[in-house]
Amino acid sequence: MRMQLIKYNIIIAILLFYYCNTNAQDGERNMFQKMGDKARDRVNRDTGKVDEIRKLDPVEIDFLMSYYQQDGDKSPVTGGIGTEKLSDITPKIIVSAPLNPKMKLSVDAGLDYYTSASTDNIDNNVSSASLHDVRTHANVGVTRTNEDKSTSYGLKAGVSSEYDYFSTIIGASFTKTSKNGNCSLGLSAQAFFDRWYIIYPVELRDQGPLVPTDKRRSYNFSMTYSQVLNKRMQASISLEGVYMNGLLSTPFHRVYFQEQNQAKVEQLPDTRLKVPVGLRFNYYMNDYIMARTYYRYYWDSWGVKAHTASLELPVKINRFFSVYPFYRYHTQTAADYYKPYKEHSVNDKFYTSDTDLAALNSHTFGLGFRYSPANGISRMKIPFVRNRLLVLKGIDVRYGHYRRSTGLNGHIISAGLNFEF
Repeated sequence: MRMQLIKYNIIIAILLFYYCNTNAQDGERNMFQKMGDKARDRVNRDTGKVDEIRKLDPVEIDFLMSYYQQDGDKSPVTGGIGTEKLSDITPKIIVSAPLNPKMKLSVDAGLDYYTSASTDNIDNNVSSASLHDVRTHANVGVTRTNEDKSTSYGLKAGVSSEYDYFSTIIGASFTKTSKNGNCSLGLSAQAFFDRWYIIYPVELRDQGPLVPTDKRRSYNFSMTYSQVLNKRMQASISLEGVYMNGLLSTPFHRVYFQEQNQAKVEQLPDTRLKVPVGLRFNYYMNDYIMARTYYRYYWDSWGVKAHTASLELPVKINRFFSVYPFYRYHTQTAADYYKPYKEHSVNDKFYTSDTDLAALNSHTFGLGFRYSPANGISRMKIPFVRNRLLVLKGIDVRYGHYRRSTGLNGHIISAGLNFEF
Protein backbone atom coordinates (compact mmCIF):
# COMPACT_ATOMS: atom_id res chain seq x y z
CA MET A 1 0.00 0.00 0.00
CA ARG A 2 2.81 2.40 0.85
CA MET A 3 4.47 1.78 -2.53
CA GLN A 4 1.17 2.40 -4.33
CA LEU A 5 0.77 5.73 -2.55
CA ILE A 6 4.30 6.70 -3.59
CA LYS A 7 3.53 5.88 -7.23
CA TYR A 8 0.24 7.79 -7.16
CA ASN A 9 1.96 10.82 -5.63
CA ILE A 10 4.64 10.73 -8.35
CA ILE A 11 2.01 10.63 -11.11
CA ILE A 12 -0.07 13.42 -9.57
CA ALA A 13 2.99 15.62 -9.06
CA ILE A 14 4.11 15.21 -12.66
CA LEU A 15 0.63 15.82 -14.06
CA LEU A 16 0.20 18.93 -11.94
CA PHE A 17 3.60 20.24 -13.02
CA TYR A 18 2.73 19.70 -16.66
CA TYR A 19 -0.65 21.37 -16.20
CA CYS A 20 0.85 24.44 -14.52
CA ASN A 21 3.60 24.67 -17.13
CA THR A 22 1.06 24.46 -19.96
CA ASN A 23 -1.20 27.08 -18.37
CA ALA A 24 1.76 29.43 -18.08
CA GLN A 25 2.38 29.06 -21.80
CA ASP A 26 -1.30 29.68 -22.53
CA GLY A 27 -1.11 32.90 -20.54
CA GLU A 28 1.92 34.04 -22.52
CA ARG A 29 0.17 33.24 -25.79
CA ASN A 30 -2.89 35.29 -24.79
CA MET A 31 -0.68 38.21 -23.82
CA PHE A 32 0.90 38.34 -27.27
CA GLN A 33 -2.47 37.99 -28.97
CA LYS A 34 -3.68 41.10 -27.21
CA MET A 35 -0.64 43.09 -28.28
CA GLY A 36 -1.05 45.21 -31.37
CA ASP A 37 0.95 44.55 -34.54
CA LYS A 38 3.15 47.57 -33.87
CA ALA A 39 4.01 46.40 -30.37
CA ARG A 40 4.75 42.88 -31.64
CA ASP A 41 7.07 44.24 -34.36
CA ARG A 42 8.88 46.35 -31.80
CA VAL A 43 9.47 43.31 -29.58
CA ASN A 44 10.83 41.35 -32.55
CA ARG A 45 13.13 44.22 -33.58
CA ASP A 46 14.48 44.63 -30.09
CA THR A 47 15.19 40.96 -29.52
CA GLY A 48 16.14 39.98 -33.06
CA LYS A 49 14.04 36.84 -32.71
CA VAL A 50 10.79 35.72 -34.24
CA ASP A 51 8.02 35.28 -31.72
CA GLU A 52 7.54 31.54 -31.29
CA ILE A 53 5.36 29.58 -28.94
CA ARG A 54 6.74 26.12 -28.49
CA LYS A 55 4.54 23.15 -27.86
CA LEU A 56 5.70 20.60 -25.32
CA ASP A 57 5.58 16.89 -26.02
CA PRO A 58 2.83 14.99 -24.20
CA VAL A 59 3.40 13.20 -20.92
CA GLU A 60 3.83 9.48 -21.55
CA ILE A 61 2.72 6.93 -18.95
CA ASP A 62 3.33 3.18 -19.24
CA PHE A 63 1.74 0.65 -16.90
CA LEU A 64 3.48 -2.74 -17.05
CA MET A 65 2.63 -6.03 -15.37
CA SER A 66 4.16 -9.49 -15.64
CA TYR A 67 3.69 -12.89 -14.02
CA TYR A 68 6.56 -15.40 -14.03
CA GLN A 69 6.57 -19.00 -12.83
CA GLN A 70 9.36 -21.58 -12.88
CA ASP A 71 10.21 -25.04 -11.58
CA GLY A 72 13.32 -27.22 -11.52
CA ASP A 73 15.34 -29.49 -9.22
CA LYS A 74 18.82 -27.94 -8.91
CA SER A 75 18.48 -25.14 -6.37
CA PRO A 76 21.77 -23.60 -5.14
CA VAL A 77 20.12 -22.96 -1.76
CA THR A 78 20.26 -26.72 -1.12
CA GLY A 79 23.62 -27.31 -2.81
CA GLY A 80 22.58 -27.95 -6.40
CA ILE A 81 19.66 -30.27 -5.67
CA GLY A 82 16.09 -29.60 -4.56
CA THR A 83 13.20 -27.52 -5.78
CA GLU A 84 13.60 -24.29 -7.75
CA LYS A 85 9.88 -23.53 -7.72
CA LEU A 86 9.20 -19.80 -7.80
CA SER A 87 6.47 -17.36 -8.83
CA ASP A 88 6.82 -13.61 -9.26
CA ILE A 89 4.35 -10.77 -9.91
CA THR A 90 5.88 -7.51 -11.14
CA PRO A 91 3.81 -4.32 -11.53
CA LYS A 92 5.66 -1.24 -12.76
CA ILE A 93 4.96 2.33 -13.90
CA ILE A 94 7.13 4.52 -16.16
CA VAL A 95 6.43 8.24 -16.60
CA SER A 96 8.18 10.57 -19.03
CA ALA A 97 7.25 14.26 -18.81
CA PRO A 98 8.71 17.39 -20.46
CA LEU A 99 9.88 20.09 -18.07
CA ASN A 100 10.49 22.51 -20.94
CA PRO A 101 11.27 22.17 -24.68
CA LYS A 102 14.81 20.97 -23.89
CA MET A 103 14.46 18.94 -20.68
CA LYS A 104 12.54 15.80 -19.86
CA LEU A 105 11.91 14.09 -16.52
CA SER A 106 11.56 10.32 -16.29
CA VAL A 107 10.36 8.33 -13.29
CA ASP A 108 9.97 4.57 -13.01
CA ALA A 109 8.87 2.66 -9.92
CA GLY A 110 7.66 -0.83 -9.21
CA LEU A 111 7.82 -3.89 -7.04
CA ASP A 112 8.37 -7.63 -7.29
CA TYR A 113 6.28 -9.89 -5.09
CA TYR A 114 7.55 -13.44 -5.17
CA THR A 115 7.11 -16.77 -3.43
CA SER A 116 10.05 -19.18 -3.55
CA ALA A 117 10.19 -22.75 -2.29
CA SER A 118 13.97 -22.77 -2.76
CA THR A 119 14.73 -19.74 -0.57
CA ASP A 120 12.31 -21.17 1.98
CA ASN A 121 14.90 -23.93 2.43
CA ILE A 122 17.37 -21.44 3.90
CA ASP A 123 15.69 -22.32 7.20
CA ASN A 124 14.62 -25.85 6.23
CA ASN A 125 11.19 -24.79 7.35
CA VAL A 126 8.14 -24.78 5.12
CA SER A 127 6.25 -21.46 5.23
CA SER A 128 9.09 -19.63 6.97
CA ALA A 129 9.70 -15.89 6.57
CA SER A 130 11.86 -16.52 3.51
CA LEU A 131 9.02 -18.17 1.57
CA HIS A 132 7.92 -14.84 0.10
CA ASP A 133 9.18 -11.28 -0.08
CA VAL A 134 8.73 -7.94 -1.84
CA ARG A 135 11.42 -6.01 -3.70
CA THR A 136 10.71 -2.32 -4.31
CA HIS A 137 12.61 -0.02 -6.63
CA ALA A 138 12.40 3.53 -7.99
CA ASN A 139 14.54 5.61 -10.37
CA VAL A 140 14.43 9.29 -11.34
CA GLY A 141 16.24 10.77 -14.34
CA VAL A 142 16.56 14.05 -16.23
CA THR A 143 17.58 14.38 -19.88
CA ARG A 144 18.54 17.62 -21.62
CA THR A 145 18.57 17.96 -25.42
CA ASN A 146 20.22 20.76 -27.36
CA GLU A 147 18.44 23.13 -29.77
CA ASP A 148 18.61 20.95 -32.89
CA LYS A 149 18.05 17.71 -30.92
CA SER A 150 21.35 16.25 -32.10
CA THR A 151 22.92 15.97 -28.64
CA SER A 152 21.44 14.94 -25.30
CA TYR A 153 22.77 14.47 -21.77
CA GLY A 154 21.15 12.57 -18.94
CA LEU A 155 21.53 11.92 -15.22
CA LYS A 156 19.65 9.44 -13.06
CA ALA A 157 19.55 8.04 -9.53
CA GLY A 158 17.60 5.28 -7.86
CA VAL A 159 17.18 2.82 -5.00
CA SER A 160 16.17 -0.81 -4.65
CA SER A 161 15.35 -2.71 -1.47
CA GLU A 162 14.67 -6.32 -0.54
CA TYR A 163 14.70 -8.32 2.69
CA ASP A 164 18.42 -9.11 2.42
CA TYR A 165 19.91 -6.13 0.56
CA PHE A 166 19.66 -2.42 -0.15
CA SER A 167 21.04 -0.84 -3.33
CA THR A 168 21.54 2.67 -4.69
CA ILE A 169 22.34 3.61 -8.27
CA ILE A 170 23.68 6.69 -10.01
CA GLY A 171 24.16 7.06 -13.76
CA ALA A 172 24.91 9.38 -16.63
CA SER A 173 24.37 9.18 -20.39
CA PHE A 174 25.33 11.02 -23.57
CA THR A 175 23.87 10.65 -27.09
CA LYS A 176 25.05 12.25 -30.32
CA THR A 177 22.90 12.01 -33.47
CA SER A 178 23.92 13.02 -36.98
CA LYS A 179 22.15 15.93 -38.67
CA ASN A 180 20.22 13.63 -40.99
CA GLY A 181 19.34 11.31 -38.11
CA ASN A 182 20.79 8.24 -39.82
CA CYS A 183 23.43 7.42 -37.23
CA SER A 184 23.88 7.94 -33.51
CA LEU A 185 26.40 7.22 -30.78
CA GLY A 186 25.30 6.59 -27.21
CA LEU A 187 27.49 6.41 -24.09
CA SER A 188 26.30 5.56 -20.60
CA ALA A 189 27.85 4.85 -17.21
CA GLN A 190 26.27 3.52 -14.03
CA ALA A 191 27.44 2.69 -10.53
CA PHE A 192 25.62 0.39 -8.09
CA PHE A 193 26.31 0.43 -4.35
CA ASP A 194 24.82 -2.62 -2.63
CA ARG A 195 24.75 -3.70 0.98
CA TRP A 196 23.71 -7.18 2.06
CA TYR A 197 21.91 -8.18 5.21
CA ILE A 198 23.84 -11.41 5.71
CA ILE A 199 21.65 -14.51 6.07
CA TYR A 200 23.34 -17.91 6.40
CA PRO A 201 21.74 -21.36 6.14
CA VAL A 202 20.16 -22.22 9.47
CA GLU A 203 22.66 -24.97 10.42
CA LEU A 204 25.69 -22.69 9.85
CA ARG A 205 24.65 -19.60 11.79
CA ASP A 206 26.62 -20.46 14.95
CA GLN A 207 29.96 -20.61 13.10
CA GLY A 208 30.62 -16.87 13.08
CA PRO A 209 31.29 -14.68 9.99
CA LEU A 210 31.59 -16.88 6.89
CA VAL A 211 31.97 -14.14 4.25
CA PRO A 212 34.49 -11.25 4.34
CA THR A 213 32.15 -8.29 3.73
CA ASP A 214 28.52 -7.25 3.37
CA LYS A 215 29.16 -4.75 0.52
CA ARG A 216 29.19 -5.02 -3.26
CA ARG A 217 30.08 -2.42 -5.89
CA SER A 218 29.32 -2.61 -9.61
CA TYR A 219 30.51 -0.19 -12.30
CA ASN A 220 29.03 -0.37 -15.77
CA PHE A 221 30.05 1.42 -18.96
CA SER A 222 28.39 0.91 -22.35
CA MET A 223 28.77 2.30 -25.85
CA THR A 224 26.25 1.83 -28.68
CA TYR A 225 26.57 2.92 -32.29
CA SER A 226 23.55 2.64 -34.61
CA GLN A 227 23.35 3.27 -38.36
CA VAL A 228 20.54 3.39 -40.90
CA LEU A 229 22.02 1.51 -43.87
CA ASN A 230 19.20 2.15 -46.31
CA LYS A 231 15.40 2.36 -46.39
CA ARG A 232 15.05 -1.28 -45.37
CA MET A 233 18.03 -1.99 -43.12
CA GLN A 234 19.24 -0.69 -39.79
CA ALA A 235 22.13 -2.01 -37.68
CA SER A 236 23.79 -1.29 -34.35
CA ILE A 237 26.77 -2.53 -32.35
CA SER A 238 27.17 -2.27 -28.58
CA LEU A 239 30.12 -2.82 -26.28
CA GLU A 240 29.78 -3.05 -22.53
CA GLY A 241 32.16 -3.41 -19.62
CA VAL A 242 31.12 -4.32 -16.06
CA TYR A 243 33.48 -4.43 -13.10
CA MET A 244 32.25 -5.81 -9.77
CA ASN A 245 33.93 -6.16 -6.39
CA GLY A 246 32.95 -7.06 -2.84
CA LEU A 247 30.55 -9.84 -1.84
CA LEU A 248 29.84 -11.59 -5.16
CA SER A 249 28.75 -14.92 -3.69
CA THR A 250 25.34 -15.51 -2.09
CA PRO A 251 25.63 -16.18 1.69
CA PHE A 252 22.68 -18.61 1.86
CA HIS A 253 23.83 -20.84 -1.04
CA ARG A 254 25.04 -24.20 0.28
CA VAL A 255 27.86 -26.28 -1.23
CA TYR A 256 28.38 -29.98 -0.40
CA PHE A 257 31.75 -31.73 -0.75
CA GLN A 258 32.96 -35.21 -1.67
CA GLU A 259 34.77 -35.77 1.62
CA GLN A 260 32.08 -34.61 4.09
CA ASN A 261 28.35 -34.31 4.60
CA GLN A 262 28.38 -30.89 6.29
CA ALA A 263 27.63 -28.04 3.88
CA LYS A 264 29.65 -24.85 3.55
CA VAL A 265 28.62 -21.41 2.35
CA GLU A 266 29.30 -20.63 -1.30
CA GLN A 267 32.64 -18.86 -1.83
CA LEU A 268 33.54 -16.91 -4.99
CA PRO A 269 36.24 -14.33 -5.89
CA ASP A 270 35.64 -10.78 -4.74
CA THR A 271 36.18 -9.30 -8.22
CA ARG A 272 34.59 -10.01 -11.60
CA LEU A 273 34.94 -8.42 -15.02
CA LYS A 274 32.22 -8.89 -17.67
CA VAL A 275 32.52 -7.91 -21.34
CA PRO A 276 29.47 -8.40 -23.61
CA VAL A 277 29.47 -7.36 -27.29
CA GLY A 278 26.14 -7.14 -29.12
CA LEU A 279 25.09 -6.82 -32.77
CA ARG A 280 21.57 -5.88 -33.83
CA PHE A 281 20.18 -5.94 -37.37
CA ASN A 282 16.63 -4.98 -38.45
CA TYR A 283 15.32 -5.64 -41.93
CA TYR A 284 12.01 -4.31 -43.28
CA MET A 285 10.88 -7.00 -45.70
CA ASN A 286 7.71 -5.19 -46.78
CA ASP A 287 4.86 -3.16 -45.30
CA TYR A 288 3.67 -6.17 -43.31
CA ILE A 289 6.73 -8.06 -42.07
CA MET A 290 9.96 -6.96 -40.36
CA ALA A 291 12.82 -9.10 -39.05
CA ARG A 292 14.59 -8.08 -35.84
CA THR A 293 17.75 -10.06 -35.17
CA TYR A 294 20.23 -9.87 -32.31
CA TYR A 295 23.51 -11.62 -31.41
CA ARG A 296 25.65 -11.20 -28.29
CA TYR A 297 29.02 -12.63 -27.29
CA TYR A 298 29.83 -12.64 -23.57
CA TRP A 299 33.10 -13.18 -21.69
CA ASP A 300 33.94 -12.83 -18.01
CA SER A 301 36.96 -13.30 -15.75
CA TRP A 302 35.36 -16.33 -14.03
CA GLY A 303 35.70 -18.43 -17.16
CA VAL A 304 32.18 -18.08 -18.56
CA LYS A 305 31.89 -17.61 -22.33
CA ALA A 306 28.45 -17.34 -23.88
CA HIS A 307 26.63 -16.83 -27.17
CA THR A 308 23.07 -15.50 -27.43
CA ALA A 309 20.99 -15.12 -30.59
CA SER A 310 17.38 -13.99 -30.98
CA LEU A 311 14.87 -13.41 -33.76
CA GLU A 312 11.59 -11.48 -33.68
CA LEU A 313 9.21 -11.27 -36.64
CA PRO A 314 6.54 -8.57 -36.22
CA VAL A 315 3.68 -9.16 -38.67
CA LYS A 316 1.09 -6.43 -39.38
CA ILE A 317 -2.43 -7.83 -39.60
CA ASN A 318 -3.73 -4.36 -40.40
CA ARG A 319 -2.67 -0.75 -39.80
CA PHE A 320 -3.28 -0.97 -36.06
CA PHE A 321 -2.86 -4.62 -35.04
CA SER A 322 0.31 -6.73 -35.18
CA VAL A 323 1.60 -10.04 -33.85
CA TYR A 324 5.24 -10.90 -33.24
CA PRO A 325 6.55 -14.43 -32.70
CA PHE A 326 10.00 -14.52 -31.11
CA TYR A 327 12.78 -17.00 -30.31
CA ARG A 328 15.99 -16.75 -28.28
CA TYR A 329 18.84 -19.25 -27.94
CA HIS A 330 21.59 -19.07 -25.32
CA THR A 331 24.60 -21.29 -24.67
CA GLN A 332 27.48 -20.88 -22.20
CA THR A 333 30.50 -22.64 -20.73
CA ALA A 334 30.79 -23.30 -17.00
CA ALA A 335 32.54 -20.95 -14.60
CA ASP A 336 35.90 -22.15 -13.27
CA TYR A 337 34.41 -22.50 -9.79
CA TYR A 338 31.26 -24.50 -10.61
CA LYS A 339 30.70 -28.18 -9.86
CA PRO A 340 27.44 -30.07 -9.27
CA TYR A 341 26.24 -31.45 -5.94
CA LYS A 342 29.00 -33.22 -3.91
CA GLU A 343 31.65 -32.95 -6.65
CA HIS A 344 33.72 -30.19 -5.03
CA SER A 345 36.80 -30.99 -2.97
CA VAL A 346 37.41 -29.44 0.44
CA ASN A 347 40.75 -28.25 -0.96
CA ASP A 348 39.02 -25.94 -3.46
CA LYS A 349 39.50 -22.25 -2.65
CA PHE A 350 36.33 -21.13 -4.45
CA TYR A 351 33.22 -23.22 -4.99
CA THR A 352 29.61 -22.97 -6.09
CA SER A 353 26.83 -25.32 -7.21
CA ASP A 354 24.66 -22.56 -8.68
CA THR A 355 23.56 -23.77 -12.14
CA ASP A 356 23.47 -20.17 -13.38
CA LEU A 357 27.26 -20.67 -13.60
CA ALA A 358 27.08 -24.16 -15.13
CA ALA A 359 27.59 -25.15 -18.77
CA LEU A 360 24.11 -24.98 -20.28
CA ASN A 361 21.94 -23.99 -23.17
CA SER A 362 18.46 -22.53 -23.10
CA HIS A 363 15.56 -21.76 -25.43
CA THR A 364 12.93 -19.04 -25.09
CA PHE A 365 10.05 -18.80 -27.53
CA GLY A 366 6.68 -17.11 -27.51
CA LEU A 367 4.20 -14.76 -29.13
CA GLY A 368 3.22 -11.14 -28.61
CA PHE A 369 0.25 -8.99 -29.68
CA ARG A 370 0.09 -5.22 -30.05
CA TYR A 371 -2.94 -3.02 -30.78
CA SER A 372 -2.19 0.66 -31.37
CA PRO A 373 -4.65 2.75 -33.46
CA ALA A 374 -3.37 6.04 -34.84
CA ASN A 375 -5.82 8.08 -32.75
CA GLY A 376 -5.64 5.89 -29.66
CA ILE A 377 -8.00 3.30 -28.23
CA SER A 378 -9.94 5.48 -25.80
CA ARG A 379 -9.92 8.93 -24.23
CA MET A 380 -11.03 10.20 -20.86
CA LYS A 381 -11.12 13.59 -19.22
CA ILE A 382 -8.91 14.29 -16.24
CA PRO A 383 -10.87 15.62 -13.23
CA PHE A 384 -10.13 19.24 -12.31
CA VAL A 385 -7.85 19.70 -15.35
CA ARG A 386 -9.40 21.82 -18.08
CA ASN A 387 -9.14 20.70 -21.72
CA ARG A 388 -6.75 17.86 -20.94
CA LEU A 389 -7.30 14.23 -21.95
CA LEU A 390 -5.69 10.98 -20.92
CA VAL A 391 -5.41 8.88 -24.10
CA LEU A 392 -4.89 5.12 -24.12
CA LYS A 393 -2.54 4.78 -27.10
CA GLY A 394 -1.78 1.07 -27.22
CA ILE A 395 -1.97 -2.35 -25.58
CA ASP A 396 0.79 -4.96 -25.68
CA VAL A 397 0.42 -8.58 -24.45
CA ARG A 398 3.21 -11.16 -24.60
CA TYR A 399 3.75 -14.80 -23.58
CA GLY A 400 7.08 -16.60 -23.39
CA HIS A 401 8.21 -20.12 -22.46
CA TYR A 402 11.73 -20.71 -21.11
CA ARG A 403 13.50 -24.08 -21.16
CA ARG A 404 17.01 -24.77 -19.84
CA SER A 405 19.16 -27.87 -20.30
CA THR A 406 19.60 -28.11 -16.51
CA GLY A 407 15.89 -29.00 -16.19
CA LEU A 408 14.59 -25.54 -15.31
CA ASN A 409 11.36 -24.52 -17.07
CA GLY A 410 9.56 -21.20 -16.85
CA HIS A 411 6.55 -19.30 -18.17
CA ILE A 412 6.05 -15.54 -18.33
CA ILE A 413 2.99 -13.48 -19.26
CA SER A 414 3.38 -9.71 -19.56
CA ALA A 415 1.10 -6.84 -20.51
CA GLY A 416 1.58 -3.13 -21.05
CA LEU A 417 -0.71 -0.11 -21.39
CA ASN A 418 0.65 3.04 -23.03
CA PHE A 419 -1.02 6.38 -22.17
CA GLU A 420 -0.45 9.98 -23.24
CA PHE A 421 -1.56 13.04 -21.30
